Amino acid sequence: MQYKKLGKSGIDVSALGFGCMRFPTFIKGYENVPPPERPIKEEETEKMLLHAVENGITYFDTAYIYHEGRSEEILGRVLKPYRDKVLIATKLPTMMVREPSDIERFIDEQLKRLDTDYVDFYLLHALDAHTWPMMKKYRAMDFLEKLVSDGRVRHTGFSFHDEVNMFKEIVDSYDWTLCQIQYNYYDENHQAGREGLQYAASKGMGVVIMEPLRGGSLIDKIPPSVQEIFDSAKTKRTPAEWGLKWLFNQPEISLVLSGMSAMPHLVENLKIAEDARPDSLSEEELSLISKAQKKLEELFKVHCTGCGYCIPCLNGVNIPMNLSVYNDYFLFDDHRHTLMVYNRMIPEGNRAFNCVECGECEEKCPQKVEIMNELKNVHSLLGREGKL
Repeated sequence: MQYKKLGKSGIDVSALGFGCMRFPTFIKGYENVPPPERPIKEEETEKMLLHAVENGITYFDTAYIYHEGRSEEILGRVLKPYRDKVLIATKLPTMMVREPSDIERFIDEQLKRLDTDYVDFYLLHALDAHTWPMMKKYRAMDFLEKLVSDGRVRHTGFSFHDEVNMFKEIVDSYDWTLCQIQYNYYDENHQAGREGLQYAASKGMGVVIMEPLRGGSLIDKIPPSVQEIFDSAKTKRTPAEWGLKWLFNQPEISLVLSGMSAMPHLVENLKIAEDARPDSLSEEELSLISKAQKKLEELFKVHCTGCGYCIPCLNGVNIPMNLSVYNDYFLFDDHRHTLMVYNRMIPEGNRAFNCVECGECEEKCPQKVEIMNELKNVHSLLGREGKL
């Protein structure tokens, strides 16, 4: 494992961090339930967390809302014997704050879940044009100061999903230790993007990367035309290697969080992280990745990562599954299969046409997807039962 300084904090962190939003979950019997709502496979999760610690991962990232609270509970239980060797980051659920007193209530509940007296990093979760003004109104930064002074929190930060100008405003508003941004070779110019990454690093902040493989879509959903680009490289690599090495190549990045949901994912990512050094890719390799990025830009229709923040839908629509199938229609040259999946494998009550346009999902979406409009597109394209 390689280690880097987390910005001006001087803290050494593993180049690879463990993101706890996508623990392994039971699938059989829950095929039509989004992963965040499925029961966690606790035994497998424990094995993965222990394997991560034993192989040098020191940074573990969770949040109040992950796995409906079970992520914090399981992480705290498994890591308790190693508490002095690991760094735990969790997040204030800004989207759930309704009054100032909520802020203190959440941190106390989280410390209890994690079974610890303190968290190493406490982040304001998913700041954007909606939640940031609310956090300022409730004087959340004053509360962060209190948490640091009384020892419940060691360092402060924020995670972010919005445009780069908003990102810079937040960076400049407070003496943060770190920021957490969605960043991968597909999202190089989306949200905070490379511009935001470099801006935060120039201020001495640690920069933590989330969605490095875009929820697995840069592994599982590589279309043949993109795979051909990677196959032309002199050095052959797996999709995960291309994605992670592109990130490790950039010196501004402090650590990369991977939401690993199976032991083979962890083993592969650990192997890749052994060579997590900046400026290790050649110009030719970087050019290939740029070509792959451009091709994906042409093919992806909806910028959904499957994070599940939009669910549950009050009317039963399985939003991530519908949008995933819609993207598959354009990514892969197998339209008949995609039509079958939508019309036969997604229960009728979970399909896109059940959307009543209440708008609640769009308020929660970190990617700012126009979900109501996209669901109309999904059913307009795929609701063709009679043409199968």
